[in-house]
Amino acid sequence: MHHRELQGHAPLIQSCEFCQRADDRPEKYGERRTYEDYNLTVHYYCVLMSSGIWQRGEDEEGFYGFLPEDIQKEINRAARLKCAICKKRGASIGCVASRCKRSYHFPCGVERGCIFQFRENFPSYCWKHRPTQKRSPTSKGSSQCTICLELIEHAPSYNILASPCCKNAWFHRDCLQCQALSAGVFFFRCPVCNNKEKFQNEMLRMGLHIPEKDASWELEENAYQDLLQCYQHCDINICLCENGRNYNEPDSKWEIKRCQYCGSSGTHLACSSLTSWEQNWECIECRTILAKSTGMKLMPEKTDIGDSLLEEPSPKCPRQSPGSHLGFLVRSPKICPNAFTQCSQLDLPSSNNRLISPSSVISPSVRNLTLRKTQLVVQQRKVSNILRELRSQINTKRTRLNINRRNIWDSALKGFQKRSFNPANTIEVKYINCRTKTHMDSSKGDFFLLLIRHLQNSSLFEGDSSKILSFDSQALKDNLYYEAGKMIAVSLVHGGPSPSFFSKTLFDCLVYGTENVKPTIEDVADETVLQTIEKIKSARTLNSLESAINDCSEYLAIAGCLKPVTALHDKNVLVNEILNYHVIKRTLLPFESFRQGLKTLGVLEKMQMNPDAFCSILCHKPEKLTAKLLGDLFAIHCVPGADKARSLDFWMGYLQETEGGESAVTLEDILVFATGIRDIPPIGFDPEPAVKFLHIKYPVGKRHLNCLELPITKSYEKFKRIMDCTIRSTLRLESEVH
Repeated sequence: MHHRELQGHAPLIQSCEFCQRADDRPEKYGERRTYEDYNLTVHYYCVLMSSGIWQRGEDEEGFYGFLPEDIQKEINRAARLKCAICKKRGASIGCVASRCKRSYHFPCGVERGCIFQFRENFPSYCWKHRPTQKRSPTSKGSSQCTICLELIEHAPSYNILASPCCKNAWFHRDCLQCQALSAGVFFFRCPVCNNKEKFQNEMLRMGLHIPEKDASWELEENAYQDLLQCYQHCDINICLCENGRNYNEPDSKWEIKRCQYCGSSGTHLACSSLTSWEQNWECIECRTILAKSTGMKLMPEKTDIGDSLLEEPSPKCPRQSPGSHLGFLVRSPKICPNAFTQCSQLDLPSSNNRLISPSSVISPSVRNLTLRKTQLVVQQRKVSNILRELRSQINTKRTRLNINRRNIWDSALKGFQKRSFNPANTIEVKYINCRTKTHMDSSKGDFFLLLIRHLQNSSLFEGDSSKILSFDSQALKDNLYYEAGKMIAVSLVHGGPSPSFFSKTLFDCLVYGTENVKPTIEDVADETVLQTIEKIKSARTLNSLESAINDCSEYLAIAGCLKPVTALHDKNVLVNEILNYHVIKRTLLPFESFRQGLKTLGVLEKMQMNPDAFCSILCHKPEKLTAKLLGDLFAIHCVPGADKARSLDFWMGYLQETEGGESAVTLEDILVFATGIRDIPPIGFDPEPAVKFLHIKYPVGKRHLNCLELPITKSYEKFKRIMDCTIRSTLRLESEVH
């Protein structure tokens, strides 16, 4: 995807759409870029740190993977948010701390002392909740900044940072940031002790940006041209090659093999009786050093060349072949005239005894890698953490809902509409069996599952698998759209399932506003409207278009789309107007009511701040259960003295056979038996699920604890038979009672 960008000198300096500043300071705000096609100017850090955008493109697309249309959506979202610092709108960045509702611009946050972490999901913290460094009781007085040598107080603050690995090393934030931008991720380390991992982790935590690039000195053209050489010379006293010592023919006996230790001596394979490139070879100097260090006696091997060799093949030690090392240690080569030839950078010897690893050769974008390889996992983990933050609002006061399974909607609605209902109270569900007039304990997760299923199939929504809001005048009058939104919000925060049936259009309307969303024909479920649209789209001439419009003029008049057409391409505009009316304008009142309901417990606000995370649970079905997923979900416990390894083997074997259809139950049945619900809720389980192997006869599912108690048996066959029988009969009995 290529868009025209302003190049060279522009007559007018445009301000960033987020922070409204025209500063062009890449070291502070990131690169500033303008897109003419979109009339759009933004700073890279303003985009990168925004809460409601995700990198959907390749690195070379858009703004390092951020597509201009996505940036525009984020600008529209941020236009409704006021900066807590400058009080102007466009504050796209929100504090990730639980219950904190501060939003701010990136430059304002920098000036106020907010922390922006350039890692993982790129979180930001306001000045009240930012991470801090602890002051050591022994650190008093002042000393020099290790970088600029100016005097600095030993008092950690936003502008003064302490080294995590050296007690008396102190830095100015700006000094460290400049060094990080210059050195890059591969060379940025503690200036005192050279520690890299611990130092980088602490500086990332404290908000330094360490770009994933080579150091600036590594990017100088031909800076290391002399090192792009590999040794190519046969140093054996009597070289057998007729073409000379410098001759090298790959994949033949005249291929030159370098010393596996120093890399600065070589031999033709034939000159040292090596039959294969994979054989190790050491020069006489390295073998002498090795023999002295290990106490071995140096014993040259006999060859067919005689005793005239300066160097002879050494006894072979059990070592990995050179190409199999994760890294290799080399030293500067000794110089031999005409002994060097150009080699690839991967073969480059190091001049400072540095351990080279594959990670130093490959430098992908962290955000892009997260998106492509672990996007779903990251989004689910992120939304789970967000919902757990919202769950901190829940208090211990209990609200009981008496639910009739035969009329789940009416009984739930009655409970939710009570004046005394408080969504922040702990919800307790009691099922009322109308036939027996008895009460039965049940999992509230099961209740929310039934409730969400009812909503999905109710008259409040329309569509097949992906649904939009419908227009039901009676439901609007009874305020049911509001209640539906509230029920969904409560379900998410209280550990229920997610309504994974939202269409992308409905979700985008909730997050970005209806004025910024263009519906598609896939959002239309009404057959009559679909036929109208298809008739207009299929028109091939102006006369046939006018005829199609005349046939549905009554509907077009109601929709406010009836207007004369002067050209065939006017049909595209007309189709878009019909879609906009049917999907959005027609349902504006239900939408606003539903939207207000979703504000319950702060869910809608978190959706708008983290759209990609919530989209993964509202617009996509839950991850299908697998044996591995269930195996990882349950923590394993055994009574003392039991064979835990065998019990675990029985449990995992049973899950795998169930997944393969070799059991009388399903993986969903096992989860229901243990927890009461069929899918893993977005917020996760509380308490965490566990399997306990005990000296009991039959399995027991303790749903209030999410605990599965299993018997210890002598054979797997008996274990499987008991599991199948108990789970199947228990679930059948429950279905008959309900």
